[in-house]
Amino acid sequence: MNESAKKRPEFRNLNLFGDIPTYRLPLAALVSILHRVSGLLMLILLPLIIWLFDKSLTSEISFGTFRAAFEVGIGFVPAWLLKLVVLALIWSYLHHLFAGVRHLWLDVTHKTTKDFGRQTAAATLVAAVVLTLVLGAKLFGLY
Repeated sequence: MNESAKKRPEFRNLNLFGDIPTYRLPLAALVSILHRVSGLLMLILLPLIIWLFDKSLTSEISFGTFRAAFEVGIGFVPAWLLKLVVLALIWSYLHHLFAGVRHLWLDVTHKTTKDFGRQTAAATLVAAVVLTLVLGAKLFGLY
């Protein structure tokens, strides 16, 4: 074997307790993982979404129940907890939407460079968080 030939890198499995806590995920991987988490969160909260939609549209009385749930709570669930769950749902929807559009854009344009992936991942995270904060401020009555 020629000594001037480059030695190939040696890959090994990651140690769960040693390597995983110190492993730094790229932004694109974080967006991909959060895309899956947000989809799962929307699926789990689907009964709440259906209940809120039903209460908001059925009649004036049920709309009053809908508003009261956000003002004083419903049953043993306080209003602030319901608002936090809805805020998580807002983030989940926005992140899932932006990450899905990002994935579609990358698939259609075939721009799969590392820099472009990092830029679009950062844009996805920033857009979802900023819009969540704006809508969360409205939800909690700050404006």
